[in-house]
Amino acid sequence: MALEDAKTQIDHAFTRDDARGLSYENTFGGAPSFLRRRYTKDLTGVDVAVTGVPFDQAVTNRPGTRLGPRAIREASLLQPYDPPYGWGFDPLSDMTVVDTGDLAFDYAKTSEFPATLEAHAAKIIASGAAMLTLGGDHFITLPLLKAHVAKHGPLALVQFDAHSDSWVDDDMDRIDHGTFVYKAVKLGLIDPARSVQIGIRTTNPDTMGLHIIDAPEVHRIGAQAVVDRIREIVGETPAYLSFDIDGLDPAFAPGTGTPVWGGLSSAQAAAILRAMAGVPIIGGDVVEVSPPFDPTGITAVAGAHVAMEILCLIGWTRLGMVG
Repeated sequence: MALEDAKTQIDHAFTRDDARGLSYENTFGGAPSFLRRRYTKDLTGVDVAVTGVPFDQAVTNRPGTRLGPRAIREASLLQPYDPPYGWGFDPLSDMTVVDTGDLAFDYAKTSEFPATLEAHAAKIIASGAAMLTLGGDHFITLPLLKAHVAKHGPLALVQFDAHSDSWVDDDMDRIDHGTFVYKAVKLGLIDPARSVQIGIRTTNPDTMGLHIIDAPEVHRIGAQAVVDRIREIVGETPAYLSFDIDGLDPAFAPGTGTPVWGGLSSAQAAAILRAMAGVPIIGGDVVEVSPPFDPTGITAVAGAHVAMEILCLIGWTRLGMVG
């Protein structure tokens, strides 16, 4: 969309004709779709569909992540004018990216939520689009993995987190954000030998066979060495990237339900994510952004940046880029 066109149109989330291209609409006005993408349910020809999942009924501590998708979308509007720094391509111009809005579900029927989300994700994936999800608490990753595995087969998991989320829970009907990794392994959704968790700094002796690069090791060896390990572990296996915002230190992301000190800085996370270009990421999510616990909004800003980096990683895979 050209700058001259932007001067005569408002609310690009509804009025833009071409789904591709940057947006020059005022950042302080208009409807807050993710990165000023068009709101639509039509997935014809779509490369990446952004979906919000405002669910936080699986948290063990502080709620509020149901407001995460809205806050991440608003924060994403801070920089819609330019291609993302350091990537060498513009995913918003080189791919068709749309915002499909938020998942609709009955908050009073929590037991129905997992199947509702899985069906929603399966519909998007069946269209041929990749999926970028804005959470929501970390439970949502389990239904999302089920939908992705139905198409791609067992996946590698690349998880940024303060917690392993692999606590034992053999009741598959329980809805708990701290057990999705345990269940994903037990259900055969992910290959532990090809999966890696980055930023862990809470005690859980059962790793379920996943590789761990804990936060102290990240600080010690640096971003490039971390990425070298990720590449070695994942190899050519299609991978799903899940980024729990509490993987960042609370100094950079205080608005989350279970903050733990000693985490990654935003600079470390950015360096790792950008250096991962070429790791075969086929989908991903950003979860656990809880705006009520961050009056400054910096957690949502971090979440929006992470979402853009995941979009670039998906684009790198989808466009078959090398280098």
